[in-house]
Amino acid sequence: MTSLTTAHPALLWETPTLRSRSEHLDRAGDHLWRVVDARGTIRGHLRVIADPLGIRYRAERLHLASGAFVLVGEFWDPDDAVASLRH
Repeated sequence: MTSLTTAHPALLWETPTLRSRSEHLDRAGDHLWRVVDARGTIRGHLRVIADPLGIRYRAERLHLASGAFVLVGEFWDPDDAVASLRH
């Protein structure tokens, strides 16, 4: 059985709507956004992932030394993913 765990590169996803006004999203790619707080600090990244059961939101942080993203968590709700980047 094959599952869709990566975003389709040809799709340009709409920016997810956040309920919280503490952060906003700046597009960083077709399926990637920077999570920026009210002071302008980048908290991490939000990535949209296609899943057989629906859309998943992956909270990630960029590890500067390696240049790779580190997974913080994967969520069904974009607000939950953004909240995980606050700590």
